[in-house]
Amino acid sequence: MTIDKVNFQLQEEHNFNWFKHLGNVFCTFDQQDSGNISFGVEKDGQRYFVKYAGAKPIDFTGKPQDAIKRLKMAVPVYQSLEHSHLIKLLDYFSTEDGFATVFQWFEGECLHSHWSFGGIEKYTNPKSPFYRFKKFEVEKRLKALDVIFSFHTYVESQNYVAVDFYDGSILYDFKNDETKICDIDFYRKAPSINELGKNFWGASRSKSPEEYELGAPIDSITNVFNLGAIAFGLLGGETDHSFSKWEANQGLYEVAKRAVEDDRNNRYSTVKEFYEAWKFVLNK
Repeated sequence: MTIDKVNFQLQEEHNFNWFKHLGNVFCTFDQQDSGNISFGVEKDGQRYFVKYAGAKPIDFTGKPQDAIKRLKMAVPVYQSLEHSHLIKLLDYFSTEDGFATVFQWFEGECLHSHWSFGGIEKYTNPKSPFYRFKKFEVEKRLKALDVIFSFHTYVESQNYVAVDFYDGSILYDFKNDETKICDIDFYRKAPSINELGKNFWGASRSKSPEEYELGAPIDSITNVFNLGAIAFGLLGGETDHSFSKWEANQGLYEVAKRAVEDDRNNRYSTVKEFYEAWKFVLNK
């Protein structure tokens, strides 16, 4: 299909007549498996990010009605967790065949841009955002992690738990060295449980053991693991938690290592506790 000379793929035709009043489309993100298709839109010199559910994207195997329901449920999450480190929700509305959310545009690149740099390309292609980010000096990467950790401390303080947070939820503006969080659609009120078993939302490189176990608690201790895994992704060997792959100091390694303990009881009990331990080592 084509809107404003921008091509994208769907499994079947869909009515996008409602799009006209939003502005001109300058890019699309059509390879998500969530059931959403997203667009970059420009109107009166302002840019916006529009996420839409109701169509059938190429990589989507579910039902559009389920995607619509999930996107509607995400609206109060963005409203409750509004924060300077989170992309800003501006508007939302139903269409004849679906549901749309409109966000402020952020000139960041996704650290897991699988649609452009899939598989090994993410780690080896010099144009890949993840590759470029990993080439930064440690201090710059630590600043990005501070944004991620401080935001999730705020999430915890609002009695929410992060679900499906991984490097694909991190946007980095390489020009201005600014980090923002996106795609918190599945974050939910605490306490929560894993109702899906091994297919629980998330990327295998940052999921905790309980995120594979049906009925297991999904809580602050789970999020401690997720954040520790992100630290290893951005500063170390990702799923290889060995010190030899770690690029920061020994003290930060020890904090991250405790965060990703398989045994929940051995991790930090809250995101706040983890973040404070991290900052304590940083400021020593």
